[in-house]
Amino acid sequence: MPRLSEVIAALENLWPAEWAESWDAVGTVVGDPDQEVARVLFAVDPVQETVDEAVRLGADLLVTHHPLYLRGTTTVAASTFKGRAVHTLIKNDIALHVAHTNADRADPGVSDALAGALDLRVVRPLVPDPSDPHGRRGLGRVCALDHPVTVREFAARAAARLPATAQGIRVAGDPEALVRTVAVSGGSGDSLFDDVRAAGVDAFLTADLRHHPAAEFMADRAHSSLALLDAAHWATEWPWCELAAAQLDEISDRHGWDLRVHVSKTVTDPWTAHAASTTTDSLGAPN
Repeated sequence: MPRLSEVIAALENLWPAEWAESWDAVGTVVGDPDQEVARVLFAVDPVQETVDEAVRLGADLLVTHHPLYLRGTTTVAASTFKGRAVHTLIKNDIALHVAHTNADRADPGVSDALAGALDLRVVRPLVPDPSDPHGRRGLGRVCALDHPVTVREFAARAAARLPATAQGIRVAGDPEALVRTVAVSGGSGDSLFDDVRAAGVDAFLTADLRHHPAAEFMADRAHSSLALLDAAHWATEWPWCELAAAQLDEISDRHGWDLRVHVSKTVTDPWTAHAASTTTDSLGAPN
């Protein structure tokens, strides 16, 4: 069995820390470099539910996309929910490693996995990484469909192929407009609106779209035919867990490690229910 330090070295080769945004917190959070690793669990969120799942599984390493501590802290007391996660991990000899925006920027990365889940052909990064001479790394992806579909059909495809959440898929734009090219970005994507405009795509699928940025984007008549599709944050990033697990499986086979690699299917999206409006007609706000 490999030691944790060997597995972490392999993961950092896939997603080097220097690719992360300056504000991010990636890398190993807890874990003894000399401990042996036989079983690994991938998940989006380092919350108690996935930590408990790692315990039940007998995992030695939990790899998550989201950081546990994105900002500074003064305590890991078990009376706090993050501290309790740390205590649970340490008591059960489970290491925690985070790959966040460095995995977003990787090739293949989070948005490649999202495009694959939607059966899209990746053409190029939406925001290329200038440090990549091959032009393949970067944030988001510009993609093409094999044949045009309507916005309504594409939204239905996303709802069917991404993990089910209470939110589903929200759409802004003409449901009957044709979609030939799509920009995708796993996680929060409204900071990329300028890049989406410049890409000249027919639709943009991402998560966490806020009212004012989305409304201003749609009000720009020069781009009024471009549709926005807003999925749940967790759902757009979960496909990366399967991609990352497959990458580690390949590394394990190559090194003869015989790791057991698993993907959490625990839904950690914070929204648990959705009440649909009774009509989609524009009848105005209630008096």
